[in-house]
Amino acid sequence: MPKVLNIVETAYRATLEEQDDTAIWMSYMLKKSGGDVDVLLRGNAVCYLVKGQDASGLRFGEWRQTHPPDIPRDLGILSKAGANVLYVKDDLAPRGIEASELIDGASPVSANSLATLFDQYDQVWAW
Repeated sequence: MPKVLNIVETAYRATLEEQDDTAIWMSYMLKKSGGDVDVLLRGNAVCYLVKGQDASGLRFGEWRQTHPPDIPRDLGILSKAGANVLYVKDDLAPRGIEASELIDGASPVSANSLATLFDQYDQVWAW
């Protein structure tokens, strides 16, 4: 089985329609099925790691989001399933995010070390 790194860079894509991020969900399902999958969050996707997000009050006209996404929880579950949840630490400051605001279980990597990181995987998928 190949060792796969899923890179997620676009945040909140289809999260309201699906109540999850497709790449994060797929990573969990692959891991749960015995796959060797890790996730790297970069760009706006580092926002997924911020604790305390709550989309439960979202509403458009009469429509209410009754099953809001909880991506930080999903990433915690993925980490507990044995996947490495990594993030580009250089992408936090431009978004006003402090490392102290992040969920437990995620590990920082520097932008300068990405080539070395990618070399540790058989396949690198970008979303």
